[in-house]
Amino acid sequence: MGVTSGGHTQQPLGESEVFLDFQTKLSRAATVNRSVLLVGERGSGKEIAARRLHYLSPRWQQSLVTVNCAALPPSLIETELFGYEAGAFTGANKTRKGRFEEAQGGTLFLDEIGLIPLEVQEKILRVVEYGTYERVGSSTTHEVNVRIIGATNADLPTLVTEGKFKQDLLDRLSFEVLFLPPLRERGEDIILLAAYFANKMALECGREPTIRFSETVQQQLLSYPWPGNVRELKNVVERAVYRSDSSIIEELQLDPFKNPFEEVDAQMKERRVIDLSAFEEAKIDVEVQYLRKALEVGGGNQKEAAKLLGLTYDQLRGLYRKHQERLQQERAE
Repeated sequence: MGVTSGGHTQQPLGESEVFLDFQTKLSRAATVNRSVLLVGERGSGKEIAARRLHYLSPRWQQSLVTVNCAALPPSLIETELFGYEAGAFTGANKTRKGRFEEAQGGTLFLDEIGLIPLEVQEKILRVVEYGTYERVGSSTTHEVNVRIIGATNADLPTLVTEGKFKQDLLDRLSFEVLFLPPLRERGEDIILLAAYFANKMALECGREPTIRFSETVQQQLLSYPWPGNVRELKNVVERAVYRSDSSIIEELQLDPFKNPFEEVDAQMKERRVIDLSAFEEAKIDVEVQYLRKALEVGGGNQKEAAKLLGLTYDQLRGLYRKHQERLQQERAE
């Protein structure tokens, strides 16, 4: 979700009903000392929502520790979360605290929680139920008081049915499940966010923050589905600002990987493969297709078909006589 900086966290930017409703639910959930799951598409602002949950909670003066489970090999997630004792494995030269220990009294944000291996989920379940854990390579039990916020773009109940996520853990973590609204559902918030990102980029480029969007670009912003959500919008807008010498953005490049030379190559290949000797046959095919469709839409009335094609009745009759045999043959088939 879109943001502006402010204090410990970032303040949400948006005025749409769906966005404000989400913020109301988030603010309510923040005050209760229970686990929360944030579900949303990539780039929709799950980490910003997690930060807001923490800083609106009674734990706001304590640590907020983030673990991106997608950035860690599955074999390292356990040691990352729970730490390890010296000698626990090759290369473990000294004891290291885990993220649960670092988050003592505060909040642990587990991003992409659906990627955590089952054996590690078992240990997390024990933390949630009993507030205890052991470091890797140790049998000493440690107590911890941590609030867990999980985030995912996966369907966790489906992962449960597939045997990839523990039902007991899902039950414990889903006191509240908040779904982040995708950008395409936020209407005019798209323009609001685009203006924010554009003017911020203008300042970064040493220009006046007076960027505006043409009507065409505004329509493009509102009609595009934004599969990458706010993160994608930010990239698209910043790219447009830095490439433009004007304060009015007239053009957006939605796909930076679109190869400008591929289209030229495709056109050249098309010109090479066209069989020029087949022109008359292709012309007949087109005329028959249009004639057949016009008659179909016009309910078989030739005068109505003539109007649909922008022809006089006599022209339509001539065209029909020309292709009558083929039309009757197709009708028979």
